[in-house]
Amino acid sequence: MELFSFIKEYVTNPRAVGAVLPSSKYLAKKMIGQIDFKNASYIIEYGPGTGVITEQLLKNRREGTIIILFESNLRFFNLLKQKYQHEPEFHLINDSAENLEEYMISLNIPWLDYIVSGLPIASLHQQVSFNILTLTKRHLRQGGKFITFQYTLLKKDLIGKYFRKVEIQRELRNIPPAYIFSCNV
Repeated sequence: MELFSFIKEYVTNPRAVGAVLPSSKYLAKKMIGQIDFKNASYIIEYGPGTGVITEQLLKNRREGTIIILFESNLRFFNLLKQKYQHEPEFHLINDSAENLEEYMISLNIPWLDYIVSGLPIASLHQQVSFNILTLTKRHLRQGGKFITFQYTLLKKDLIGKYFRKVEIQRELRNIPPAYIFSCNV
Protein backbone atom coordinates (compact mmCIF):
# COMPACT_ATOMS: atom_id res chain seq x y z
CA MET A 1 0.00 0.00 0.00
CA GLU A 2 2.80 2.45 0.91
CA LEU A 3 4.66 1.68 -2.31
CA PHE A 4 1.53 2.28 -4.38
CA SER A 5 0.88 5.57 -2.55
CA PHE A 6 4.45 6.70 -3.15
CA ILE A 7 4.35 5.94 -6.88
CA LYS A 8 0.96 7.66 -7.22
CA GLU A 9 2.26 10.79 -5.47
CA TYR A 10 5.35 10.83 -7.68
CA VAL A 11 3.23 10.65 -10.83
CA THR A 12 0.94 13.41 -9.52
CA ASN A 13 3.69 15.78 -8.33
CA PRO A 14 7.23 14.69 -9.27
CA ARG A 15 8.86 18.01 -8.27
CA ALA A 16 7.65 17.65 -4.70
CA VAL A 17 8.19 13.90 -4.26
CA GLY A 18 11.49 13.71 -6.14
CA ALA A 19 11.73 9.92 -6.73
CA VAL A 20 9.59 7.18 -8.13
CA LEU A 21 10.28 4.83 -5.18
CA PRO A 22 10.72 5.34 -1.41
CA SER A 23 14.24 5.46 0.04
CA SER A 24 15.92 2.12 0.67
CA LYS A 25 16.71 0.82 4.15
CA TYR A 26 20.40 1.09 3.17
CA LEU A 27 20.10 4.79 2.48
CA ALA A 28 18.15 5.32 5.71
CA LYS A 29 20.74 3.48 7.81
CA LYS A 30 23.64 5.36 6.22
CA MET A 31 21.91 8.68 6.89
CA ILE A 32 21.10 8.00 10.53
CA GLY A 33 24.63 6.64 11.01
CA GLN A 34 25.66 10.32 11.11
CA ILE A 35 23.59 10.96 14.27
CA ASP A 36 24.88 10.80 17.84
CA PHE A 37 21.62 9.58 19.37
CA LYS A 38 23.02 9.59 22.93
CA ASN A 39 23.37 13.36 22.84
CA ALA A 40 20.46 14.35 20.59
CA SER A 41 17.52 16.11 22.22
CA TYR A 42 15.78 17.47 19.12
CA ILE A 43 15.70 15.86 15.67
CA ILE A 44 13.68 17.17 12.73
CA GLU A 45 12.91 15.31 9.54
CA TYR A 46 11.88 17.23 6.43
CA GLY A 47 9.89 15.30 3.82
CA PRO A 48 9.64 11.86 5.44
CA GLY A 49 7.41 10.46 2.68
CA THR A 50 6.31 6.99 3.79
CA GLY A 51 8.62 6.98 6.83
CA VAL A 52 11.61 4.82 5.85
CA ILE A 53 14.07 7.15 7.61
CA THR A 54 11.53 7.99 10.33
CA GLU A 55 11.43 4.32 11.29
CA GLN A 56 15.19 4.34 11.86
CA LEU A 57 15.06 7.60 13.84
CA LEU A 58 12.39 6.23 16.15
CA LYS A 59 14.15 2.90 16.56
CA ASN A 60 17.48 4.48 17.52
CA ARG A 61 16.54 7.55 19.53
CA ARG A 62 17.07 7.63 23.27
CA GLU A 63 14.18 8.15 25.65
CA GLY A 64 13.30 11.83 25.85
CA THR A 65 14.47 12.78 22.35
CA ILE A 66 11.82 14.82 20.58
CA ILE A 67 11.29 14.05 16.90
CA ILE A 68 9.40 16.43 14.65
CA LEU A 69 8.40 15.64 11.06
CA PHE A 70 7.41 18.13 8.38
CA GLU A 71 5.38 16.48 5.63
CA SER A 72 3.50 18.82 3.29
CA ASN A 73 1.97 16.02 1.19
CA LEU A 74 -1.43 15.24 2.72
CA ARG A 75 -1.48 11.59 1.61
CA PHE A 76 1.92 10.91 3.20
CA PHE A 77 0.96 12.95 6.27
CA ASN A 78 -2.16 10.80 6.83
CA LEU A 79 -0.17 7.60 6.29
CA LEU A 80 2.44 8.69 8.87
CA LYS A 81 -0.24 9.89 11.28
CA GLN A 82 -1.87 6.48 11.26
CA LYS A 83 1.45 4.66 11.48
CA TYR A 84 2.95 6.66 14.37
CA GLN A 85 -0.07 7.97 16.27
CA HIS A 86 1.06 6.40 19.56
CA GLU A 87 4.70 7.48 19.49
CA PRO A 88 5.74 9.53 22.54
CA GLU A 89 7.52 12.87 22.10
CA PHE A 90 6.75 12.83 18.41
CA HIS A 91 5.19 15.66 16.41
CA LEU A 92 3.93 15.30 12.85
CA ILE A 93 3.28 18.56 11.04
CA ASN A 94 1.40 18.90 7.75
CA ASP A 95 3.17 22.01 6.53
CA SER A 96 6.25 23.21 4.68
CA ALA A 97 9.63 23.20 6.41
CA GLU A 98 9.66 26.90 5.48
CA ASN A 99 7.52 27.39 8.60
CA LEU A 100 10.03 25.74 10.92
CA GLU A 101 10.40 28.75 13.26
CA GLU A 102 6.67 29.00 13.93
CA TYR A 103 6.55 25.38 15.13
CA MET A 104 9.76 25.62 17.13
CA ILE A 105 8.20 28.50 19.06
CA SER A 106 4.87 26.75 19.60
CA LEU A 107 6.57 23.51 20.72
CA ASN A 108 9.12 25.38 22.86
CA ILE A 109 12.09 23.92 20.97
CA PRO A 110 15.19 26.08 21.68
CA TRP A 111 17.57 24.56 19.09
CA LEU A 112 17.96 21.58 16.80
CA ASP A 113 20.64 18.92 17.08
CA TYR A 114 19.98 17.21 13.75
CA ILE A 115 17.89 17.88 10.70
CA VAL A 116 17.44 14.94 8.35
CA SER A 117 15.95 15.70 4.97
CA GLY A 118 14.40 13.79 2.13
CA LEU A 119 13.40 16.98 0.32
CA PRO A 120 14.41 17.09 -3.36
CA ILE A 121 16.40 20.34 -3.15
CA ALA A 122 17.43 19.96 -6.79
CA SER A 123 13.81 20.12 -7.96
CA LEU A 124 12.25 22.51 -5.43
CA HIS A 125 11.65 26.11 -6.44
CA GLN A 126 14.85 28.06 -5.85
CA GLN A 127 13.34 30.41 -3.25
CA VAL A 128 11.91 27.48 -1.28
CA SER A 129 15.38 25.84 -1.19
CA PHE A 130 16.96 29.12 -0.03
CA ASN A 131 14.35 29.60 2.70
CA ILE A 132 14.68 26.07 4.04
CA LEU A 133 18.49 26.06 3.99
CA THR A 134 18.61 29.47 5.72
CA LEU A 135 16.29 28.29 8.51
CA THR A 136 18.18 25.02 8.81
CA LYS A 137 21.50 26.78 9.34
CA ARG A 138 19.98 29.33 11.73
CA HIS A 139 18.42 26.77 14.07
CA LEU A 140 21.03 24.02 14.21
CA ARG A 141 23.06 24.24 17.41
CA GLN A 142 26.84 24.60 17.19
CA GLY A 143 28.06 21.12 16.25
CA GLY A 144 24.66 20.17 14.84
CA LYS A 145 24.25 18.51 11.46
CA PHE A 146 22.02 18.76 8.44
CA ILE A 147 21.88 15.38 6.69
CA THR A 148 20.19 15.18 3.32
CA PHE A 149 20.26 13.02 0.26
CA GLN A 150 20.00 14.01 -3.37
CA TYR A 151 20.06 12.07 -6.61
CA THR A 152 22.39 14.54 -8.27
CA LEU A 153 25.27 16.82 -7.30
CA LEU A 154 23.64 19.81 -9.04
CA LYS A 155 22.94 21.64 -5.76
CA LYS A 156 26.27 20.78 -4.08
CA ASP A 157 27.53 24.37 -4.33
CA LEU A 158 24.23 25.80 -3.08
CA ILE A 159 24.25 23.53 -0.03
CA GLY A 160 27.94 24.33 0.53
CA LYS A 161 27.16 28.06 0.82
CA TYR A 162 25.20 27.41 4.02
CA PHE A 163 27.53 25.06 5.88
CA ARG A 164 31.20 25.25 6.86
CA LYS A 165 31.83 21.58 6.10
CA VAL A 166 30.01 19.25 3.70
CA GLU A 167 30.93 15.58 3.37
CA ILE A 168 29.42 13.50 0.58
CA GLN A 169 28.92 9.74 0.50
CA ARG A 170 27.25 7.59 -2.15
CA GLU A 171 24.64 4.91 -1.57
CA LEU A 172 24.29 2.69 -4.61
CA ARG A 173 21.73 0.35 -2.97
CA ASN A 174 18.91 2.81 -3.59
CA ILE A 175 16.75 3.41 -6.65
CA PRO A 176 18.05 5.70 -8.00
CA PRO A 177 21.47 5.72 -6.30
CA ALA A 178 21.79 8.67 -3.94
CA TYR A 179 24.36 11.11 -2.60
CA ILE A 180 24.28 11.74 1.15
CA PHE A 181 25.33 15.23 2.23
CA SER A 182 26.43 15.50 5.86
CA CYS A 183 26.66 19.21 6.64
CA ASN A 184 28.08 20.90 9.74
CA VAL A 185 27.30 24.45 10.87
